[in-house]
This record gives sequence, structure tokens and C-alpha cells, in this order.
Amino acid sequence: MDSLRAWGWALLAAGLLTLWLLPIPGSSKLWILAVLVFAGVFTLLESSSKGKLLAAAMITLLAVYLGLSLHRAVLLLGTDGWIVKGFGVAMLVLPAVGAWALVREVLFGVRTERLGRTLAEEGGLPPDDLPRTPAGRIDRDAADARFETRRAETEAEPGDWRNWYRLSLAYSAAGDRSRARSAMRDAVALSRGRPARHAAAAGPAGEAGS
Repeated sequence: MDSLRAWGWALLAAGLLTLWLLPIPGSSKLWILAVLVFAGVFTLLESSSKGKLLAAAMITLLAVYLGLSLHRAVLLLGTDGWIVKGFGVAMLVLPAVGAWALVREVLFGVRTERLGRTLAEEGGLPPDDLPRTPAGRIDRDAADARFETRRAETEAEPGDWRNWYRLSLAYSAAGDRSRARSAMRDAVALSRGRPARHAAAAGPAGEAGS
């Protein structure tokens, strides 16, 4: 973990150095710096796997891209011609939408990890003990049987975020990433005192009658 964090901080330092050397206005540099700091606080400090380190790298690259888009938008807005200015407005919207998506996804990841730690401390985190094929894939029949157990628990107590968290893991094991993410969002919402978007759990994609 320490080595991953060291690499993460080195990556952030390299990004800041690149930012300093880029020939762009101070306002664009300030924008990129703000996003890099956000990524450092909410991602690098939480790094405990290679996946998170990769996420930090992608956030850094996205921050640079969005900053350059903002710079280009400012240049276009200062150019004569309504068509060119229209492109400038469009490129001005892009960084705002990108920043919203970036912050939303990072916060989702941080909150998800926090719930996982809480569940593990309570002893409620299910073990990764499903049988696997020689190729390393989870046995689908076993995953479906586990899913039915989690679905019954969630339908019995739909207001408990723990059930939705475990259901999300069951969806993932069954190969339904989309519903796994949706169930995890419900877990996060319930943990924050908000209602879940789904009243009941649907079967994994590809399951008969789902």
C-alpha cells in the first residue's frame, strides 16, 4: 500500500510539474490545479489497490484535458464570428459537464469504499468463496444461487443499505455490472438517509424472467 501511495504522489507531482510548464493562461492552470488537488485528497490518500492508482492517473489526464478545453473555449470566444463563438460556448460547457461527472464518480467511489469498510468492521461483508472454473471465472449457477439469497434479504428489508451493498456484490458475481452499480448507488443513498430508487431487486441480466 505504501509503495502504491508513493507512486500516486509521484504521479500527482509529475502532473503539477507538467501543469506549471504548459503554456496556458493562469485561469486554466488554476482550474486544473483544483481538480488535481481534489483527485489527490479523495483518490490518492485512499489508494489501496492498483485499480485506484489507475483511477488517479485517469483523473489526472482528464483534468489536463478539461483544462485545455477550457483554454480553447476562451480563445474561441475571443474570436470574431458567431459560429466560432458558438463552438466556444460548446467547449465551455464541456469542462463544466466533465467536472460534474468527475466529482460525482470520485465521490461515489469514496462513499462505496467507506461502506465496504463499515460492513467489514461489522462482520457483514460476504466472503469471496464462490467456486470458480479452471479459467478463474465464477461458476454461474453458484452465483445465481447466492443472488437469490441476497435478493430475498433485500426484499425482506429494503431500507437497509447493507442488503443493497451485498446485493450489488451478488449482481457483480452473476456478471450483471449495470445492476450491480445501480444497487450500489441505492446502498449509498440509503446510507445517507435518502430513499432507494428501486423497491425490489430484479434478476441479473440474462436470467429468465428478468
